[in-house]
Amino acid sequence: MTLVNRRNSIPPTRAELRILQALWDLGSATIDEIIHHASFSSTPNYKTTQTILRIMEEKGLARHTNRGRVFVFEARVTREQVGRLSVRTLLDQNFGGSAAKLLVNLLEAGPVDEHELDELEALIRNFRIQRGERAQ
Repeated sequence: MTLVNRRNSIPPTRAELRILQALWDLGSATIDEIIHHASFSSTPNYKTTQTILRIMEEKGLARHTNRGRVFVFEARVTREQVGRLSVRTLLDQNFGGSAAKLLVNLLEAGPVDEHELDELEALIRNFRIQRGERAQ
């Protein structure tokens, strides 16, 4: 799955993301299966969900196939792609593109236990090692 067009340089809206979460969990689903997914605290409106799915198809976030008279939808983007796009947007909009500024703000925003700090340090070390191997 790929982000298929330039319009997808904008992260999904909150409503689109909720539908994507249902689609990621279900793999493929009808509108009825989507609106009854456990991720919704209350059942969304069928017609509203149908409209959002149509918009998501235009944006390249979802697609449908026909199963008889019923449309079956599936995501065209992965959780990872949406996560990377969301982080990139957050970096650009709030931190001038600086990952260091984001990390400093994250660390200063609240308590971070020693285990999490150790995990972050290990992730940075591993990233540097992998990047070094790819550069050679």
